[in-house]
Amino acid sequence: VQLQASGGGLVQAGGSLRLSCAVSGRALSQNGMGWFRQAPGKEREFVATINWSGGTTYYADSVKGRFTISRDNAKNTVSLQMSGLKPEDTAVYYCAARDNMYYGTRPDTYRYWGQGTQVTVSS
Repeated sequence: VQLQASGGGLVQAGGSLRLSCAVSGRALSQNGMGWFRQAPGKEREFVATINWSGGTTYYADSVKGRFTISRDNAKNTVSLQMSGLKPEDTAVYYCAARDNMYYGTRPDTYRYWGQGTQVTVSS
């Protein structure tokens, strides 16, 4: 199973970006998915997660109301729409897949990880 994250870049505070995660090697429809991020010198932290159907989502308090996670099982992709970006959102963003259908907030419950995409928000 391979995950390929894309869509990162440099954006001004208040701007928007859309991250995408393409999954290959297996059908995505049976997996809970998540986005995590890691800033320099900090631990990897949970951002957003979604269950297999897309019917349940959960967000970190720091991004609630600004970020939206979604999935398209037919296309084997998961997306993270980010708006109202702040300098503190600057990090490498990773998509990850679980081995079950449910959403999850703990990175140690995810089996598959993408390579990460850099998001930089300037003030």
